[in-house]
Amino acid sequence: MNSGTLAEAPFALPARPTESDLLAKYFRVLADRARLRILEVLADEGELTVGELVERVGLPQPGVSNHLACLRWCGFVETRREHRTAYNRIPDPRVPQLIELARELLSGNEEHIAACRRT
Repeated sequence: MNSGTLAEAPFALPARPTESDLLAKYFRVLADRARLRILEVLADEGELTVGELVERVGLPQPGVSNHLACLRWCGFVETRREHRTAYNRIPDPRVPQLIELARELLSGNEEHIAACRRT
């Protein structure tokens, strides 16, 4: 392991991450189109199984499962088991609010975002 990073984490951080480092990582989780779509569906529909999410987002099951693992790791999603079935949900009501705020900020600025070549 590099002494400057946490190798076991999905996204490497410095050994002593700053608040800006952590915030950038937080937004990097949201920056993935598939993970954002999963969060949007869960925000709209509540608890869903992996199979239900596969149907809603149109991605293969292994991909949805991997994205859910990332979302769980970072606290965006939690899983509740009922017998052999696992249900995924957003535990913090501020996450859908954050997505809605981003939509509001995007409104009227779509052309500039689409044209941006720096991100």
